[in-house]
Amino acid sequence: MKNFLNLFVVALLSITTINAQKEVASLTYENTQDISFFKNIKNRTLVQKYKTINNNVIQIGDTVILGNPTSQEFNSRTYSASYGNRARGGVSNSRSTSKKTYEFVQMGRPAGFGSIMSSLNGEAQAMASNSLKNTNAIVTEIKAYHRGSKKKPLYLVMVLGEMNGKAFGINKYLSVMDTELAIESEEILLKNRKMTREEAILKLKEAKDLMDIEMMSKEEFENLKKELGPIIRKGM
Repeated sequence: MKNFLNLFVVALLSITTINAQKEVASLTYENTQDISFFKNIKNRTLVQKYKTINNNVIQIGDTVILGNPTSQEFNSRTYSASYGNRARGGVSNSRSTSKKTYEFVQMGRPAGFGSIMSSLNGEAQAMASNSLKNTNAIVTEIKAYHRGSKKKPLYLVMVLGEMNGKAFGINKYLSVMDTELAIESEEILLKNRKMTREEAILKLKEAKDLMDIEMMSKEEFENLKKELGPIIRKGM
């Protein structure tokens, strides 16, 4: 028994050492798509800071907000009952329900206790529900994974700490299973999120309409045009 414990401790220390070596200070969306870069990155590499395709920056310790869920979950149940003294017949009724859920945000850690229990019970991992909308969470971990082999691009999994200081059943974490898509779909909102080119164009068009109906001065419009110009021209 003692020998077994010693081997276990050695193995644990080895795993910890290996994991400690798999860390990068900063990663960009361009890095995740560049084979000359990502072929040298191992699965589960810890990332301290990440810059998205739209130059938004997220790092460990940041506070994020859960935005609108972009998926829908459907459940269907059938109820049956007999009637009469001798149960000569029966009736049945089906009821379907649906609820909004997050496409990229699931309950628990990626391979946490909740995930293991769900798998053992033959259940899919529970996705976060609409009830968590507009709540805050702390980014506690960001890790890079390949979309298959090492020749495939990277995606980032982000672990969020307790939402507003609350725990969720057996778990105290949420997992964002594709950080890039979650941010750009606005399921995850960043407090320092930058405006996209499309948003800048839309805002300028709205401002032009307001100026045309004399709800905004020409000076205010020109100032806004100057502010949004670099964002719009960048994508041209």
